Amino acid sequence: MDLNSKKELAKIACNVRMGIIEGTFNAKSGHPGGSLSIAEILTYLYFKEMNIDPDAPVKADRDRFVLSKGHAAPALYAVMAHRGYFPVEELKTLRKVDSRLQGHPSMNYLPGIDISSGSLGQGISAACGMALGGKLKGDAFRVYTILGDGEIGEGQVWEAAMYAAAKKLDNLVAFVDNNNLQIDGTVEEVNSPYPIPEKFASFGWNVIEIDAHSFDEIEAALEKAKATKGMPTAIIAKSVKGKGVSFMENQVNWHGSAPNAEQYETAIAELKAVLAGLEG
Repeated sequence: MDLNSKKELAKIACNVRMGIIEGTFNAKSGHPGGSLSIAEILTYLYFKEMNIDPDAPVKADRDRFVLSKGHAAPALYAVMAHRGYFPVEELKTLRKVDSRLQGHPSMNYLPGIDISSGSLGQGISAACGMALGGKLKGDAFRVYTILGDGEIGEGQVWEAAMYAAAKKLDNLVAFVDNNNLQIDGTVEEVNSPYPIPEKFASFGWNVIEIDAHSFDEIEAALEKAKATKGMPTAIIAKSVKGKGVSFMENQVNWHGSAPNAEQYETAIAELKAVLAGLEG
């Protein structure tokens, strides 16, 4: 597999999306919409960007990842399974009582999870702590986190943002999944966070805006982040909630609803068609 090829990464992202649908369908619950919207970001991080090893999930020099929007666990599990942390077949156990794949990521159950997350707003604080720890010890690892655009309504996010800038955590990258929908409606209707780029910039962050579904733009943004010294980087990623499944795209009701059998078949068929096109 040539992971320098964007086509190969697109195939992986498509398989990740099928894993999200597989997991939420078998669980009869979960959050497919905001999981589908971060498939490309997670694929690029886990297959191209981060220094990680599924056979040594706690190696000291690994890069760290924090899913601050922990309800998007189906996406994280799917990418980890395809990266080799556990068998892909295990995705069907999502949210089962005895499963390692709990509704939100738990480091107590699954090797490769750097911190348990799900209480919105708290993940970025944990990421700051990891990044500061690396700085204090002189370690070279980097820390990546993904927040939701609804999540940044939490005050703790901005405390962390202020702290990260004050401590010059240039080893920290925060993606904001800007799909413009949260559980109760559009983010403007609920509690508008806009303008997001200007807010992070005002807190002292290097800010980059991208299309969340473009591997070229993800790659360029991460290269810019690594080249930026003395300040953390926020990548504001404009995305489509439910991306890749036609009837889920930009539909708020798919924030926390699982597909039924008919919807499952339709979604998987659509994604298999995309995959076939990439392989053709």
